[in-house]
Amino acid sequence: MHRAFLFFPGDRLSEAELCAARLDGHVVEVGCAYAPADTVETAALRAASLLPVVGTTLAASHLTAAWVHGAIGEPPARHTVQRAVGRRAHALVDSRTHYRDVCVPDGDLHRIGGVLVTTPERTLADLARVDDAAHTSAFERFADAEPGLAAHALAWLDRQGPVWAKRAGRARLRARIQEEVTRYTS
Repeated sequence: MHRAFLFFPGDRLSEAELCAARLDGHVVEVGCAYAPADTVETAALRAASLLPVVGTTLAASHLTAAWVHGAIGEPPARHTVQRAVGRRAHALVDSRTHYRDVCVPDGDLHRIGGVLVTTPERTLADLARVDDAAHTSAFERFADAEPGLAAHALAWLDRQGPVWAKRAGRARLRARIQEEVTRYTS
């Protein structure tokens, strides 16, 4: 659906032609693609722009999913992807990606713009479990934009078995929920 609005380098136009069109103001970069300058950048358009990176067997997660959901304004320099199928990837994913070889269950995925993306609650829980500046900033922006999402993310995390950094993620989500309670009851 949104693919008609996207130009991928080497598809209909070369990288040089797309760069020239960008310099002339006819197109803008959206993820791994270009779109007409007057196109509204939606979650579906952002997700569809990731098709060359994500394909059909991977899902956008962490910072990349946060960008698709609109929690951060610019796509990350390296897109985070995870397996969305039971079998392992045979080839190394390219340098534009950070590949996590953990299969994301179907219940934690939405198809947006033809691409699999982790659900908002899964995305926020993933962001809560990574302790660096980029993930913390995205966590705060996403939680600010979606009041109540932290409670859903905590419930998601509580339903999981052993996962990496679960204790830290739960603590960050509980602190965020307490902030929201204080903010909205004062």
